[in-house]
Amino acid sequence: MQGLLMLRVHSFLFSVLFLMSCMVCQSETLPKPEIQLASHYAADLDVTDYLVSEKLDGVRGYWTGKQMLTRSGRTVDLPATFTQGFPQYPIDGELWLGRGQFEQISALVRRQETQMQDWQFVSFMMFDLPQHNGSFEQRYLAMQQLAQKVNSVHLHVISQLTFTDNKALFSELDSVVGAGGEGLMLHYRHAFYTVGRSQFIVKLKPKYDAEAVVIGHTAGKGKYTGQVGALTVKTPQGKVFNIGSGLSDKQRQNPPAIGTTITYQYVGFTQKGTPRFATFLRVRSVQ
Repeated sequence: MQGLLMLRVHSFLFSVLFLMSCMVCQSETLPKPEIQLASHYAADLDVTDYLVSEKLDGVRGYWTGKQMLTRSGRTVDLPATFTQGFPQYPIDGELWLGRGQFEQISALVRRQETQMQDWQFVSFMMFDLPQHNGSFEQRYLAMQQLAQKVNSVHLHVISQLTFTDNKALFSELDSVVGAGGEGLMLHYRHAFYTVGRSQFIVKLKPKYDAEAVVIGHTAGKGKYTGQVGALTVKTPQGKVFNIGSGLSDKQRQNPPAIGTTITYQYVGFTQKGTPRFATFLRVRSVQ
């Protein structure tokens, strides 16, 4: 009888702890921040109308004025020293460790508990002020002034450049990519901050990134016999195609499961609207 009573007590305590843990997990995700999204570069764009910066390979961060969120609304466990002096209004930017450090910063952002020393080399690179009523040119000036005022080793503004023609623009693209960067971002200097996909902020990369859901696996042939030859994926627009390039031997033996969202690279589209030269990049991390 006593053993049965103890079993019920243990069961009750487990249930309470489980519910509390669920409540904590739920509190870590807030509504998605309303952010501005970039469009792709078009050849007829007049580059003199734009301010141009490097496209950083970090994790999108949105400072609400009180806490840091990812683009999906997940709170980032930052030490108080990191955000000391940050303003009480929103900043749109990038949590960044440096070129070629995406996997490291992504893993850090996903961790539920971190230490102060984990963030010592991380920067929050400002690229916009969502609630500022001025043009991008004016917002850039305001960000420069904010960075000087806060004077933090963690808060910086991404430098913006101007170019006189496309030749100079693409020369800068070659320079950035050659140094390990992702590409360039072009901001229309007279544009206001708008939520959603904007034609006034443009990304220029040698290759573009996109996401698709794995819906199947095709069998490998030749040296890949007995392994996965390609992933069959479906884009949000409903396009179905196979991606075989970019998969490692380990991934061919243990491929991303059906239902997994992956990131791939491509260079333009075919006449049928299928991504051209699609290459597997990585499994999308939950942020």
